[in-house]
Amino acid sequence: MSDDLDVLVIGAGGCGLAAAIAAHDAGASVAIVEKMDRPGGNSALSTGSVPAAASRFQKEAGIEDSTDRFYEDLMRISGGSDCPQLVRRMVDTSAATVEWLIDELGARLVFISAYKHIGHTVPRLHAPISRRGQELVDDLLAAAARREVPIAVGNPVESLIVEDGVVRGANIRMGEGAVEPMRAAKVILAANGFAGNREMVRRFCPEIAGAAYFGALGSTGEAISWGEMLGADLGNIGAYQGYAAVADPHGSLLSWTTVEKGGILLNAKGERFGDESRGYSGYTPTVMAQGGPCYALFDQRIFDIAMNEEEFAELWQIGGLKKGDTPADAMKAHGLDVAAVTAAVDAYQAAARGDRMDAFGRKDFGITPLAGPFYSCRVVPGLFHTQGGLKVDLDGRVLKPDGEPIANLFAGGGVAAGLSGRSGAAGYASGNGLLSAIGLGRLAGLAAAREALEARSGIVA
Repeated sequence: MSDDLDVLVIGAGGCGLAAAIAAHDAGASVAIVEKMDRPGGNSALSTGSVPAAASRFQKEAGIEDSTDRFYEDLMRISGGSDCPQLVRRMVDTSAATVEWLIDELGARLVFISAYKHIGHTVPRLHAPISRRGQELVDDLLAAAARREVPIAVGNPVESLIVEDGVVRGANIRMGEGAVEPMRAAKVILAANGFAGNREMVRRFCPEIAGAAYFGALGSTGEAISWGEMLGADLGNIGAYQGYAAVADPHGSLLSWTTVEKGGILLNAKGERFGDESRGYSGYTPTVMAQGGPCYALFDQRIFDIAMNEEEFAELWQIGGLKKGDTPADAMKAHGLDVAAVTAAVDAYQAAARGDRMDAFGRKDFGITPLAGPFYSCRVVPGLFHTQGGLKVDLDGRVLKPDGEPIANLFAGGGVAAGLSGRSGAAGYASGNGLLSAIGLGRLAGLAAAREALEARSGIVA
């Protein structure tokens, strides 16, 4: 039976769009199916930031970096990985990935040189000026449209077509109608992770199972389950990206710039409870352990810096931040104990001045000591994205435990083993999710197209 197309991509987020565009440009016939009513997935909810080492944009900004340094940063923060070769591959191709996005796809990314981000020892992020992932998704969609790559939304995949252990396509529900087969020489799983599937989260990431989920609704893990049923191996399956400061009840992210530049978090007792410089993901379990909402505190200088970010500016405009001349004044609206807040801030200020060691070991105090006026925000911890999945080779082929690939099956992004270590939230470095999504999606698309075209050529001959 002949194939309907060369490459079928399941999922229309950053990974799926990158994979489809790369496959199309390599000469393959390609289509994308997406179960949700609109494309984007977690990529649209992200900041759109893609890290890269030794990109020409870094060099133009005078930033000295190398792929070796990037790899060492990721391995250090992750504490080890089930897939170190994949980390190496993503790092080594990171500059090519970013330059491909900008030069060939027209993505409106700029190099962020103002400051480093969590997990990186030098500035590496390339992001939309707005810091909104939807802008990057819009650019990918425009690139796909220019190439006339078909994207069918609202068409969930029910199952893969498998014949004698070989993947031959997928069975797709056509809206509210019947399930119809679509045969393809190669299938790329780009359907994101399992953070929206409570059962899978409890199974693989139990420490975060009680957190509110703030990611894309479509991240329910079925693509990982399909791989498991075919005997695929799993890698880094306990790793996830959390966010320690989701503005409550607004649901938007409080920019972590507010903490990186010297802000702190207090619990309901008005006390600090840890080293906030561990990062927005790594600090998430510590915030969860407080058992309820916490409160961010920062000053006017930090506020002015964060106001360059659209989401932060909107949070201020809708009343998500409270202002006061003193820390206690800024916390009054939240009902925190004045004496406790004052004591906590005084101790922190002393550590920031170098008068004493910080009680929680914080060493990076940003632009402190803090100086009034002050701002506060009620925050809760959240789960955004799982960082583990199916083990893949260096071009995204899904692997069995013996290292052999499952014929015709590729995966990337949240479906694949990620870059953030084996388990927990502390291994997440800023941009890991999108680097895995875009970078591995592009490589999988190229490899799938190459194999499909070679096979077709062989049949014709």
